[in-house]
Amino acid sequence: MRLGIISDTHGESWTTQRAVRLFEALNIDELLHCGDVGTPEIVHLLAKWPSHYVLGNMDDHVLVREAIERLGQTCYERFGHLHRAGRSIAFLHGDDAELLRRTILCGRWNLVCHGHTHVAADFVQGATQVINPGAIQRTGHPSVAVIDLPSMQITSVPV
Repeated sequence: MRLGIISDTHGESWTTQRAVRLFEALNIDELLHCGDVGTPEIVHLLAKWPSHYVLGNMDDHVLVREAIERLGQTCYERFGHLHRAGRSIAFLHGDDAELLRRTILCGRWNLVCHGHTHVAADFVQGATQVINPGAIQRTGHPSVAVIDLPSMQITSVPV
């Protein structure tokens, strides 16, 4: 089970299309978007996979949620969680610093994914792996991440 992680697309379709090609080449099975989607077009571009979204502080929540639901994808509002390949996964945008901190420290999740900072990060806190895939837009270094869930091996990929 390979999970693609993307965040902070901010409606930037050209770079998101490059990310889609990378995800195809890396054979992901599902996709997490950690917020600040930006426009319905981004949802269309990512609809090749079962996709799971949280909304960010810059999203028009109604517009983005409607696009996600119209394409049969899943919108978790501001906090999402999944269980895949024996792993518990939480994902959120990260603009609520206290919620992000509590999510990382609670010990309930094997993996916590977030965005917001536009800076890629990968670290372990206790038994929790924390990933920020970076950003697609409003960064000098666009990037995404892929995680192989059984092994928890993470690949950060420049876009």
